[in-house]
Amino acid sequence: MTLDIITPDRKVFSGEASAVTFPGSEGQFQVLNNHAPLVSTLDKGKLIVQTASGEQTFIVDGGVVEVLQNKVLVLAEAVVA
Repeated sequence: MTLDIITPDRKVFSGEASAVTFPGSEGQFQVLNNHAPLVSTLDKGKLIVQTASGEQTFIVDGGVVEVLQNKVLVLAEAVVA
């Protein structure tokens, strides 16, 4: 699936991912390939991206995620790392 992580001032990540774990406002959740459509708010915490080359972790400071047709768009308020 395609993942884009965007903040108001820059694009943090753009590429293919096999799994993404989010710090949802109602608890942590994971999105895999062919996931059902979803829109959720995010709390501050770790966003973990599984790619073919390994795992990347970003610390997001809240935001929104949309999942639709193997495209995941994260609109983060800020990304610390």
